[in-house]
Amino acid sequence: MHSNSTFINILKTEIVPALGCTEPIAVALAVSKARETLGQTPTSIKLFLSPNIFKNGMGVGIPGTGMIGLHIAAALGAIYGNSDDGLELLTGITDNIVDEAKSIVDNNKVSIEIKEGIEKLYIEAICSNSDGEWAKAVIAEKHSNIILVEKNGEVIESNKNQETNAVAGSLKEKVSLTVEEIFNFIVRVPFADIEFILTTVDYNDAIAQEGLSKEYGLSVGRKLKEYIEKGILSDDLMNNAMYLTAAASDARMSGSTLPVMSNSGSGNQGITATLPVYSAAKSLKSDKEALARALALSHLVVIHIKKYLGRLSALCGCVVAATGAGCGVSYLMGGGLKETIYTIKNMVGNITGMVCDGAKEGCALKVSTGVSAAIQSALLALEGIVISSNDGIIDEDIEKTIQNFGRVGSEGMNQADKLLLDIMISKGKA
Repeated sequence: MHSNSTFINILKTEIVPALGCTEPIAVALAVSKARETLGQTPTSIKLFLSPNIFKNGMGVGIPGTGMIGLHIAAALGAIYGNSDDGLELLTGITDNIVDEAKSIVDNNKVSIEIKEGIEKLYIEAICSNSDGEWAKAVIAEKHSNIILVEKNGEVIESNKNQETNAVAGSLKEKVSLTVEEIFNFIVRVPFADIEFILTTVDYNDAIAQEGLSKEYGLSVGRKLKEYIEKGILSDDLMNNAMYLTAAASDARMSGSTLPVMSNSGSGNQGITATLPVYSAAKSLKSDKEALARALALSHLVVIHIKKYLGRLSALCGCVVAATGAGCGVSYLMGGGLKETIYTIKNMVGNITGMVCDGAKEGCALKVSTGVSAAIQSALLALEGIVISSNDGIIDEDIEKTIQNFGRVGSEGMNQADKLLLDIMISKGKA
């Protein structure tokens, strides 16, 4: 049995603040590190990216710029930000900085190539000056994990980033986790030891309120709330959770300058693992301790499932995050381990096939769909209803069910991932 500290370490390692979509921000981070190593503003920036990083960065809004995509993110990293700030390095950008970055993009100083045959999370940034000097920074495995830094061919850093050991330790600890162990942890751990998880609400509710106050993206959350206020949709637990979570995604994917608390390297996953549980807690009038335990359950289930998928995959991350949220809602409504297991099985048997076709404004719709399915799955689980192990990829053993889900995303949908990217790239050439 794992100690409480093991679970707490995993939560603190995998749930961190991030400003903007994590893929383009990670690109800005790599460029920023290369620029710092070069020692001056570069005259050219070259990026070599894994297909999944490219796919998830090409259509998403970059905070404070009014622009989308990887080119502007790279340009910002070339002139601004401290790599020590990790995924929050673009905090505080001004209009002048944005204008300078736009000039870099307009003058074609940023080039991007897709690098095949590498892991799904890979970013290589090379900054050069007019004298032919250059510096390189490589990120892999995790969005803020800088594994290599070079200058003019000389290795400056190699696997020396302090986060590398934390990442490796966290992954090692996650290998043997089970849903049963996770649930036993969240019911036994002293409240004071997990009270920190409530900060996920502080971050993610703030950006949800931002999404409700302005016209961001498709305004999915804002419009759902308006229909509730008009009496066309009911003012209930499910709809309230849907609009709050979607509003946060609306704002985040459209370039809000507010940070979010991410899960497993994804802001949308952090939002979706947090806000449905928080919204349900408000509807149910749950106290802070119950909310903290439910949030810990939600986030740990997400982290556990993501182990089998990897940080980037062809499957939409909101499916995983909403699964965790469903477990949190079940707990708030009196569910135990059995109901948690049933909720996961109901989700896996329902929306497993939702694909990830890049980070973009439309993600808010997928988030709202995931939240709806999660609460439905939890409610059915509370009634003792679960998809049979005779159905599809569901197994009697919950851990085998999760592994089957992971195989669908990590093995079975590799060709779909390539096809999605090909379609997305070809649109830009049309």
